[in-house]
Amino acid sequence: MADRRLPPLNALRAFASAARHLSFTRAADELSVTQAAISYQVRQLEEHIGRDLFRRLTRKLELTPAGLELQAAVDDAFDRIRGTVARLTEAQEDKVLSITTLMTFASHWLVPRLGHFQLQRPDLAVRLENSDRIADLDHEFDIGIRSGHGQWPGVVAEKLVEFALTPAVSPLLLERAGGVESPADLARLPLLDCQHPDDIAFWRHWFALAGVELDPRGRGTQFDVHGFTGQAAAMGQGVGLICPAFFGPDIASGRLVLPFPRIILRTNRSYWLTYAERRADEPKIKAFRDWIVSEVNACAGQCGLPAPA
Repeated sequence: MADRRLPPLNALRAFASAARHLSFTRAADELSVTQAAISYQVRQLEEHIGRDLFRRLTRKLELTPAGLELQAAVDDAFDRIRGTVARLTEAQEDKVLSITTLMTFASHWLVPRLGHFQLQRPDLAVRLENSDRIADLDHEFDIGIRSGHGQWPGVVAEKLVEFALTPAVSPLLLERAGGVESPADLARLPLLDCQHPDDIAFWRHWFALAGVELDPRGRGTQFDVHGFTGQAAAMGQGVGLICPAFFGPDIASGRLVLPFPRIILRTNRSYWLTYAERRADEPKIKAFRDWIVSEVNACAGQCGLPAPA
């Protein structure tokens, strides 16, 4: 007598795959098991039902009428399960805001302020990843913070922070140096930069902007992360050529002093808020966009730089 209980799920999966391919071998490949395992599961299912589901012919399989009927029912059930799981997953994903960002922007700007956003939107869990790779904003992440010129195909880019540079130094280093009265006086101190050792363009351009002819090559330490430059300057290791937008608390507390705050080197780089064009109207993306633009505008005056155009 046939067993009226539901058959094991593994047996149904094995049958569905074998029925779709009409092959135990291909079903085994699809499910990453052995052919013998598929044959055993199907035989168990046939014994459970009390009917043959396949005609086992030479080098091929055919579904019996019972097999055809069960295939339709199993495929329909699996389709419904997949659809329900997809809907539940999408609903859960709507509660998570995933952001890919750069180290300096994350550590020196975004993370200290992120709690404000979560107070406004406690329904959203924020997932933050630090990476300099170009991520997929259609599927992998909701928001990207990128550095560059702001032109990426299929992506909306809104300027957040202009990468504008001015020297910063710790009060202790200024005291040891006896103060600085002119930009040329900075040449007496170690110069810190976030450029490769062979690329001193930023410092050279800043000195030129200040009216000083100087080749600053080899004058100090270079870092590959801009945030490290400001940290080293705050610890008195030299004069950092920094973007003040990332060091507002250090400047406000006096840990960093801007000796020539009006001499600002404007580069051709900025930090941008980015998201996929097709997703611009998604509520969680719009919420974060409105919040971060408001934060940028509110804090722009703290570092003496204009809000982004």
